[in-house]
Amino acid sequence: MIFSIDRAALLRSLNHVQSVVERRNTIPILSNVKLVANDGVLSLSTTDMDLEINESVAATVEQSGATTAPAVTLHDIVRKLPDGSSVKLTLDPSGNFMTVESDRSNFRLSCLPVEDFPQLSEDNLPTSFALPAASLRTLIDRTKFAMSTEETRYYLNGIYLHTTENNGVDVLRAVATDGHRLAQFDMPLPEGLADMPAIIIPRKAVGEVRKLIDEAADSINIELSENKIRFAFDHIVLTTKLIDGTFPDYTRVIPTGNDKVIEVNPKVFTNAIDRVSTISDGKSRALKITLNGKTMTLSANSPESGSATEDIEVASDVSGIEIGFNARYLLDITSLVDGEGCRITLADSASPTIIQDAGDSSSLFVIMPLRV
Repeated sequence: MIFSIDRAALLRSLNHVQSVVERRNTIPILSNVKLVANDGVLSLSTTDMDLEINESVAATVEQSGATTAPAVTLHDIVRKLPDGSSVKLTLDPSGNFMTVESDRSNFRLSCLPVEDFPQLSEDNLPTSFALPAASLRTLIDRTKFAMSTEETRYYLNGIYLHTTENNGVDVLRAVATDGHRLAQFDMPLPEGLADMPAIIIPRKAVGEVRKLIDEAADSINIELSENKIRFAFDHIVLTTKLIDGTFPDYTRVIPTGNDKVIEVNPKVFTNAIDRVSTISDGKSRALKITLNGKTMTLSANSPESGSATEDIEVASDVSGIEIGFNARYLLDITSLVDGEGCRITLADSASPTIIQDAGDSSSLFVIMPLRV
């Protein structure tokens, strides 16, 4: 195998694929990137056995072939080469080594047999549809912050995607929750999803897909089955196993009896939370909200740092309620409200609170209160 490629093109592709590789691997082949050069195209693949990324890029192929090389090391080498340079990669006839040449630099990397590289993306995935890149970006951004990181409740470590109805309209719904907050986002049901199984996309795959969206074309093709999903972004294909578990009945968490409504300017609210929470300490980042009719008082106390308060105007007639929240959780939600009004619907100081964009019903957020 002998091929040459522009340094910038190779670096861009390695940036995409090497992020899948786990830094601590007990299986050596999983630390490698699979390289296949043929007919003017270089194909790169990496996997961690659960997630796989394949990317194709143009190259000048003198001799076709395939091998696997250390992904992180190759990425670091190419990253440190001069801008505008060309890189030539040559596989030793033995197949055990590959040389990387650029100008006066020369590197020799150990390779592993391509036959040992695991394949994840060969299965047939019966359900297929297309989504605009902007729609998939919004779906992820409105929900990913609420994914759990606790391995004991592994079924919460991702985004739950399923079809349902909202006010008589068929929608594709994404939900994420970590037990402290819940995020729900609805979008019109794309064609081809009438028989879609309910799935949970793992947290790592969500992060990788989100990074790739910003470089994607207008439309992203998605294929899925009950245990895998594949995203095709132009010349990049990401395939991942799905979480094998049952997502809990999240609708039981969403309160239906909240009758106290407050509307506030989301930017004013977010900035006030950010300022006052500077004083709060500890994991809880406790922030107290006191409702006094047309005024909301935000306050925080810390034995070490002192105290802070700020008053902001709200559209409300609710008085005499004090409720506490984790400031960081609250900021994650309020920063996603793009419209002119942030609607807060609550029952009392001990019950879950709903937060929505007053002008956009596609998103719904639930946050559990703290004792303050």
